[in-house]
Amino acid sequence: MRSKRFKKLPEKTKDLPSEKIEKLLSEIKKNCTTKFDESVDLSFQINNKQKKNEINIRTVVNLPGGSGKKIKVAVVCEDSKSSEAKNAGADIVGGDEFIEKIKNGEMDFEKLICTPSMMVKLSKLGKVLGPKGLMPNPKLGSVTENLKEAITNAKSGQAEIRNDKDGNIGVSIGKKSFNDDKLIKNFNAIIETLEKEKSNNTIKGELIKSAFITSTMGVAYKIKLVKNF
Repeated sequence: MRSKRFKKLPEKTKDLPSEKIEKLLSEIKKNCTTKFDESVDLSFQINNKQKKNEINIRTVVNLPGGSGKKIKVAVVCEDSKSSEAKNAGADIVGGDEFIEKIKNGEMDFEKLICTPSMMVKLSKLGKVLGPKGLMPNPKLGSVTENLKEAITNAKSGQAEIRNDKDGNIGVSIGKKSFNDDKLIKNFNAIIETLEKEKSNNTIKGELIKSAFITSTMGVAYKIKLVKNF
């Protein structure tokens, strides 16, 4: 049963011609009629089925305009690095005892960072952390000696870009309350990151088959990409 609010939204927007994001943001915000600050989200369909191999993209991008989300960051490290982690703004800091808590299902955090030496112990919890997307990864900057940088990036606005087996990527570029300039900067940062991934993976043909923008409770519009991906 559709709500009265949803019935007032435009219909069949996915069938409309694609437009540049600068033009679509006003439509997206106009459709944000809920009482909360809706997220502005992107969805991509990428060409990950290559002739020689299947492309799996997994990376992070620091959003210059921030994410608008409060991220609870946990750090697993040696006692000697606990103060560094706490001073950098980590919400939870611990070592062996904390690992045991995670093992028992205590995962009250959205981001987990650890030092390389503690990763050996943490790696045994792959079945617990993996399905929730919480396992630290050196490629994503969450296994590092530089805890301050990792925590700051996670807190200030960092988005993970990851495709599923069908080539779908979903990522948020901020909130309805953000001004257009912030949202466009975040959008461009994500596009630039995907462009680098295309080069790194030597992808043949276009990388992005289609791109859409929507809000949490809104409808989707097709984005016209200026660059050739």
